[in-house]
Amino acid sequence: MKVAMVSEHASPLAALGGVDAGGQNVHVAALATEMATLGSEVTIYTRRDDPDLPCRVAMAPGVVVEHVPAGPPSQLSKDLLLPYMDEFAAHLGRAWSALPPDVVHSHFWMSGRAALGARRVSSVPVVQTFHALGVVKRRNQGAKDTSPPQRLEEENRIIRRADWIISTCSDEVFELKRLGADAGRVSVVPCGVDLDLFSPDGPAAPRRQGLRRLVVVSRLVERKGIGNVISALAHLPDTELVIAGGPAIGHLSQDPEAQRLRALAATTGVADRVTFLGQIERKRVPPLLRSADAVVCVPWYEPFGIVPLEAMACAAPVVASAVGGMIDTVVDGVTGVHVPPRDPQALVEALGRVLNNEDLRKSLGTNGARRARERYAWRSVAQATLQVYRQLWGAPAQETKGAVRR
Repeated sequence: MKVAMVSEHASPLAALGGVDAGGQNVHVAALATEMATLGSEVTIYTRRDDPDLPCRVAMAPGVVVEHVPAGPPSQLSKDLLLPYMDEFAAHLGRAWSALPPDVVHSHFWMSGRAALGARRVSSVPVVQTFHALGVVKRRNQGAKDTSPPQRLEEENRIIRRADWIISTCSDEVFELKRLGADAGRVSVVPCGVDLDLFSPDGPAAPRRQGLRRLVVVSRLVERKGIGNVISALAHLPDTELVIAGGPAIGHLSQDPEAQRLRALAATTGVADRVTFLGQIERKRVPPLLRSADAVVCVPWYEPFGIVPLEAMACAAPVVASAVGGMIDTVVDGVTGVHVPPRDPQALVEALGRVLNNEDLRKSLGTNGARRARERYAWRSVAQATLQVYRQLWGAPAQETKGAVRR
């Protein structure tokens, strides 16, 4: 099967940790690579953000990344990319007219707009994964939401026109239904985790003697709730917090969110117990997770959340907000502990229970590793996604209602 994936802002080749580089990048790269091992040919279309990038890059056997000329060849916030999506769509249309794929899978709403725009010259079926919905972002961020004002209307149009929607969690299905999605054209296929890289076996990062350790691995954006973890730390003596993510360590001092978090740590009297690592290589993440007494993931909202899965796969206890995909992945009291978002006091209580109970930590870690292994291997995710593709393959657009049901 020839698969075209569209990921307009989240290149599978990008370094992780930046403002717009996170879970979607990991998802697209891992899903495409695993599909190729199952026999598919995958082309990933992403926007050219550097003039020196080659037109096409072989990312893995059977996977090619094509850099689409759409807008200036420079790094731009994803919130500024909408004006260039017609140019992106025109490129896709030309490519697919010459060599049509069997199915298109668009990731994020602007990719969906581009993919459906390109379908004017190609009848290829389009599968959509949103990764985040504008209505949820608007609800949680209000005036701080920097998305283009057209986002909600565009997402509603994609919901009506896409041949199928793959949601990454059950919580998003409820949101889609409220927006009028046909439940007969929605499937739930979660994100996965690299079980070769993330496992209980392997080295752990060094720790400061005499201190318990909390770990956060996250982009440095306010909604990720890192400030709530710093506030909670003030009530957790003999505990350090290590934060990985954001720009490279040499540029942290210029990052507004890093500045805000450092100021908060100073104000709350915990600056000497908070370490910012900045952006780290992916191979350094598993040892960091293994070194934690608890991995903390408490965003205000989260479409899915890959870090809790990675932590579980490393047998690290997880304390997570009961939002989005983490409602599905983290089983409260079994693989981790759920807390309400934006509630530092509830976070203090949950972290205290975990940090002060070694048996609980071991139980959560063991159960988490088992759950990650049994339910979230990328091979299983790729197989489930390919099943959706096969149901659509060869079917006329919009004539697939009821073919796959969850």
